[in-house]
Amino acid sequence: MSERKPEDRLREEYFTLLPDIRRVLEELEAEVRYALLPVSNGLLKYEKIAVASRIKDCESALGALRRRQEGNVFDRDRADSYTLTSLNDLAGVRVLAFPRSRWTEVNNIFRDREPFKTWSSDPILADGSKEPLVFKYHGHCSRSSEITAELQIAPMLIGLFWEVEHSAIYKPLPRLRAALSEPTMKKGTGDVYAALKNFEDEFERLIRRDPSAQSSKKSPRNS
Repeated sequence: MSERKPEDRLREEYFTLLPDIRRVLEELEAEVRYALLPVSNGLLKYEKIAVASRIKDCESALGALRRRQEGNVFDRDRADSYTLTSLNDLAGVRVLAFPRSRWTEVNNIFRDREPFKTWSSDPILADGSKEPLVFKYHGHCSRSSEITAELQIAPMLIGLFWEVEHSAIYKPLPRLRAALSEPTMKKGTGDVYAALKNFEDEFERLIRRDPSAQSSKKSPRNS
């Protein structure tokens, strides 16, 4: 019998890990939603917070690990050295907040809260900028010391733009992923980020000029 390929070993590992990944995601989402209650119950009518969770599927996990390798290829002579537990986002939760003032407030909540305050920070930066585009952290929950989970805190407009971009390119046409690195696409994406930020900045400036908007509370609800 021929020796199994690294991909076969990793697929087996994925489905062995899957129950733990699910438990980690359940814990992470519960922790996030609980931490957000004071904010979500005090939102004004125009403000929004949304929480989305996801488990990285098997082929996406293999693809992510493969892209770390030289030439995007697994070395069959080192098949036993590869493990999906080296990925930081097998389980992930993304918090979307609007407007940007709520985004920074939400981030501050998690920076000062266990277990997140001990997690590693790895923000996504705007191209050519040191300013965070999205706050991102990874670390372990109490359910597993093997599975690393990820928490993203994103401005809602950018998060929704990413959903459209992901649906249009990554899922149906993964071969176009490299096109996002083309100068024209990078410029176009940067222009979108700048326009969304400018919209939110102007929106908040106008809201601050309207005293009635500051007293219009939503009914308490979950995120």
